[in-house]
Amino acid sequence: MMSTSTKKLTLAASSAVLGLGIVGAALVQTVTPGALAGSDTVMEVGSTTTMSTAPTTLATPQAEPQIKGPAPLPIEMQGLPG
Repeated sequence: MMSTSTKKLTLAASSAVLGLGIVGAALVQTVTPGALAGSDTVMEVGSTTTMSTAPTTLATPQAEPQIKGPAPLPIEMQGLPG
């Protein structure tokens, strides 16, 4: 069984490690230059184009499978010959 002083030392050490991890994560975190208010970057706006009239024919009239009929079983799934 751990003594009271050992428990306190363990709690202090784990708190210190956790605190160092939080401070390290805060220091590593970077800020994007365009994210700051008043930055000198130009905003880029994307555009969407749409067709004025819908196409009269479909690009693919009907999908058809390349393999007709049942597919053969893999060798390990087949039964004994005969």
